[in-house]
Formats: sequence, C-alpha cells, structure tokens
Amino acid sequence: MNQHASNQSASNQPASNHSSDIRDEVRAGFAALYGYQPTSTWSGPGRVNLIGEHTDYNEGFVLPFAINRRTVLAIGLRDDRMARVSSSFADGIVEIDLDDLAPENVHDWSAYPLGVAWALGQYGADLSTVTGFDIYLDSDVPVGAGLSSSAAIESAVALALDNVWDLGLDRRTLAKVGQLAENKAVGAPTGIMDQSASLLGQKDSAVFLDCRNLDSEIIELGLEAAGLVIAVIDTGVSHAHATGGYAERRASCELGASLLGVNSLREVSVGDLPRARELLDDVTFRRVRHVITENQRVLDTVRTLRESGPTAIGDLLDASHRSMRDDFEISIAELDLAVETALENGAIGARMTGGGFGGAAIALIPAESLSRLQVAIDGAFAEHGYGAPSTFVVNAAPGASREP
Repeated sequence: MNQHASNQSASNQPASNHSSDIRDEVRAGFAALYGYQPTSTWSGPGRVNLIGEHTDYNEGFVLPFAINRRTVLAIGLRDDRMARVSSSFADGIVEIDLDDLAPENVHDWSAYPLGVAWALGQYGADLSTVTGFDIYLDSDVPVGAGLSSSAAIESAVALALDNVWDLGLDRRTLAKVGQLAENKAVGAPTGIMDQSASLLGQKDSAVFLDCRNLDSEIIELGLEAAGLVIAVIDTGVSHAHATGGYAERRASCELGASLLGVNSLREVSVGDLPRARELLDDVTFRRVRHVITENQRVLDTVRTLRESGPTAIGDLLDASHRSMRDDFEISIAELDLAVETALENGAIGARMTGGGFGGAAIALIPAESLSRLQVAIDGAFAEHGYGAPSTFVVNAAPGASREP
C-alpha cells in the first residue's frame, strides 16, 4: 500500500490533513484511470490495539481504537458484471467477473477488496443481481506496522459496496464480512478485532469488544485532558499474518483449549493456570498463559480507565509486552528496544502492538516528552545498527465512513 506514512517520520501532524489530500488524489486517480467521475468516496481507518493481543481469535477481550490514518477509496458502478480494482501502490487494473468471484480466484493485494465483495455474498448479498464496480484506493496507514492496513481496506470497501449495492447490513455484520475475506481470500487466520475497531471506532475512545458474542462498548480514553498522547514507533520490520508464526500461535491456543477440555481459552481463568501447567507442555502452557492473563489485563485496563483515567494504565501495558515477549514469543529485538527506550524517556507505559514478528510498538507518553522520545528512539536504533524507525502520534478517530 502507498507509503505516504514513510515520509512522515517523527511527525505530530494530525493525519486528517493527509486524508484530505488523499481524497483529492483518489478522485483524480479514479477519473484518470477509468475515464469518468466516481459515484462516491469512502474511507476506513487503521487501528491501534491499546491492549488485548492474540485474544480475539480465542473469543476473548480486546481494546483497540481506530486511528487517524486511513485508506480512502473512490467507487463507481458499472452497467456490466465486471469488478475492477486499482490503487496508487500497484500498477494496472485487476478485474474479474462477479460470477467468478471466489477465494481461489483473487490474488495479491486485490484479494482484500475483491475478497470483501465475495464475502458479502456469503452474508446475504445476491451477487447474481448486482452490477459491477470500479474502485481506486490509496492509503496513509503504514503497511506491515501492525496498524491493520488490511482492515482499513476491508472496512472501507465493505461500507462502500453495502451502500452502492443497497444491502443494508449493519456494521457488526460488515466486520464479519471483512474477517471472512481476510481468513478465506487473503489466507490470514486473524480474529475480528481489526475490522470491528475500523468500523465501530469513535473519537478519543477505544472499542471494548467481547470477541465471543461481539458485544461492544465505547470506552472514553481521555488522553487530551490528561496531557497524554499515544506514539507509534514503527520499527520498519514488516510482518505478514498469512505466514508462519501467527498461524503457529493460533494452533497452540487451539491445542491448549482442547487439552483443557474447553471450546476456547475464553473459558479458562487465571485461577485455572495451576491445572493448565500440569496438563500442558511448557510451550503450550506459556501460550495459554499469555492469552488468559491478557484477557484479565484488558478487563483491568477498562476498569482502570473508568476509575482512574489513562495515567494509571502504564503497568498493564508493560505487563502485556512482557507476556508477549516471554510467553507468546512474538516480539523481536527492535520492538523490545523501542519499548525499553520509551520507558526510559518518559513513557507511562509501552508495548508492542499487533500480531508481532515485526511492526510497531506504542508508547503512552506526556505530550511534552514526545520530542525527547523521538530523538532517543532514533539514537537507540542507530546505535544497535537497526534501520531507521518512524515515530508518530496517532489519535483515536471515528470509524469507516462516507467522505464528503
């Protein structure tokens, strides 16, 4: 996806300015490529997961928020059955007849938008009666950083097609559509957190999501009032959920649940850990322990935000990172360095965010300490011989929407 964000290192600029520029670029790009003006323009945000990592596919709790980095698309309806997609970050146009839409027939980046079109058919849309479409998209969500550039695409496309095809699906259903597209068309065994955050997010708030029944509640973050910001430290180490480690971790969780005699790890509490230690091998036990304790940390973070505000959640963020580093083993040296450096330079709490094996860390930090953090991160990465990171502030933003 377009690397707008790669040139915004150490930027505290609100990304809404970038999104406004992208809207103009997308409309112009659509018209240049397809030869007519689009019907409408839509956007979907990336997300930061404040806490609750690898709990979603275990039917647990998560606390993400939509961010002010967005994928923007323009769409136009056709009078035939062709679906065509294009973007600023790939050459040419990918096209397919709607009658041929299937997970095995979509590939590479186009599997995200075309997979959504297919998945809508699995959730009630009669694809034999709808017309084709043209889509052109661009994004300022950093790719491979753990900020869910994929869900940003899926949510924007799902909302756009729901509108132009007049399907009337609610946002929770559209989140399931996005997840199905990612699981089956893209081939990444992810849970539903990312799409839910991208569709349900609200300004200055996180989405407290129960991934078992998809109940959600908006939790006010109160960062501005507390003088805090959330800095994203993008290590520049890209990851891919469709490969290796992510699938292995999910398989370990499923094995642990099976050996414990439950349908999912959601049914296991911290009090069950002694029994789990007796029944499970060491690796499976540590994977299970992360999920169980992370679920509890999400609940504790929600309670703490309500009772004491964001200045009191730092220890929970730190504990989450240690658990992902030591028990789930999905951190890498660059992420650990980012977290350590942040905590040494004013952060209240810090943790890696996203699926792991690369991507980004987040730091909850007083706004006045941001410049110090950025300088320290750049210096620490250079000292260790790592590639230059990108550090920028994200704000909790509204979910996917139609753009003016």
